[in-house]
Amino acid sequence: MKTLNLNHEEKELLEEIERDEWRSVVKGPSDLAQFRDAARRTLKKDKRVNIRISERDLNSIQRIATEEGIPYQTLISSVLHKFVSKKTER
Repeated sequence: MKTLNLNHEEKELLEEIERDEWRSVVKGPSDLAQFRDAARRTLKKDKRVNIRISERDLNSIQRIATEEGIPYQTLISSVLHKFVSKKTER
């Protein structure tokens, strides 16, 4: 099994899942379809962006992505999404 770099909260959640303390909130097929649709809209990546960043920053991003076990473009997209989501909550 791959070693994960989890923070305290993530470790706690994983332990709860492994102890089978979590239960599905899906009550039927319509709930499942609604959740799938929401996930699809959230995760849809339909635009391409080209940016220029320093080689040093790119190397750091690629290193972090490797440590996390994800593609570096996915990491960049995730960081941008988190930033925008926090800004729009205000």
